[in-house]
Amino acid sequence: MNELPERFARPAGVDHETVEAVGALTLAMETVIRARGALYEFHQLTGKADNELIEAIRLLRGAGHAHIADELEKELVGLNVNAGRWTFQIVEDYERIYYTAWDRHHHRVVDDLVDGRPHQREAEMKQDRATPGEPNHGF
Repeated sequence: MNELPERFARPAGVDHETVEAVGALTLAMETVIRARGALYEFHQLTGKADNELIEAIRLLRGAGHAHIADELEKELVGLNVNAGRWTFQIVEDYERIYYTAWDRHHHRVVDDLVDGRPHQREAEMKQDRATPGEPNHGF
């Protein structure tokens, strides 16, 4: 078995159960990061739809359908996606309240328990799964 490089070696005094627990927390944090990305995608796609709507309204007017364009403009342009809120407000709340709290706690736990190595579990998994002598295996 290959030795782990120093930066991936398990910190002294850290047991397997702690590495597994911090690994599980890191996995949860990665899910929060993915949710954050999905939220930004929702924000950007909603804004894109709003801009496309404005173009559709312009085209409807140009095609002689002012009454439909007026109705869409009145009902949809500027419409909140949530009670009193646009997507940027939802994104900002997520960042300020949820993501920041997760990030702070994750960093604290990783720093306190595994010397700041959030992917210790994966480093050990890579070591265990590498085939000695095979190219592109190991560290």
